[in-house]
Amino acid sequence: MKKEGIVFPILAVLLLIISQNIFSQGGKIPPFQIIRSDGKLFKAQDLPIGKPIIIIYFSPDCEECQKFTEAMLLRMDDFWKASIAMITYLPVPNVAQYVSKYKLNIYPNIFVGTEGNSFIVRYYYNIKRFPFIALYNKNGDLLKIWDKEENIEDLSNRLKAL
Repeated sequence: MKKEGIVFPILAVLLLIISQNIFSQGGKIPPFQIIRSDGKLFKAQDLPIGKPIIIIYFSPDCEECQKFTEAMLLRMDDFWKASIAMITYLPVPNVAQYVSKYKLNIYPNIFVGTEGNSFIVRYYYNIKRFPFIALYNKNGDLLKIWDKEENIEDLSNRLKAL
């Protein structure tokens, strides 16, 4: 009986330490894992090294997200130098439909998937609105977050300057 009384506090402390470690990496890329439309697992560490990184948290049903995706694809020449991770919380069929609608699978630098209900990315950035966009340099240092209003022009210009 006494052992059970000790185990719970120890587990609670370990969980607290682990969660603080994950969410205290301020300015670094979150340790996400997503399932892509083809069912394959993709992790943050799978992003190509030495390139700027754009994290886009979106909902396939979000009108602003759709407009942002369309605007980004129209300016894809500005985005080739970056690795783009598009992450949602909705199920794989929704991801597959979005990928198909925008033909995102033809872009080798765009990685689209769902984090499911883990919400690691959503909690990491405390996301309240879609689309959420974060720009990182090639060293993985956070440069800019767009969490109130996305601005494709500003993102494009900042990316060109890298």
